[in-house]
Amino acid sequence: MQFFIASDHAGFHLKTSVLEMLKQMEYEVIDLGPTDAERVDYPDFANILCKKVLENTGSFGVLICGSGIGMSIAANRHQGIRAALCTEPYSAAMSRAHNNANVLCLGARIVGIGMVESILKSFCEGVFEGGRHACRIDKLQ
Repeated sequence: MQFFIASDHAGFHLKTSVLEMLKQMEYEVIDLGPTDAERVDYPDFANILCKKVLENTGSFGVLICGSGIGMSIAANRHQGIRAALCTEPYSAAMSRAHNNANVLCLGARIVGIGMVESILKSFCEGVFEGGRHACRIDKLQ
């Protein structure tokens, strides 16, 4: 599994932790920035990440900002991106199983590092069920 990861300034420190978690899980991870916690605009990084996910079939993305809301709004503007803002493991699992999510959004000011680890694990282990859910995903296109 290949992951792209990006954040804004509010999500920078959590991004660093998530990047390490994904590497420990033996996934390929590409950090798209930013490189420090200086102020940046979240839509810029969401756009960069979404383009990469769409260009690399089968890849996934993780976007992190203060609440996760801005990143999820920006990401879902891209045709073919199904970004899910998750605050606990169940929604992360369901985002993969029922919605075939390809981008996980996290709020650095909302969830603690232990919860993030559980969310990330559920997202990574999730598998799209297809079936009755596939026709619903097709309607999003």
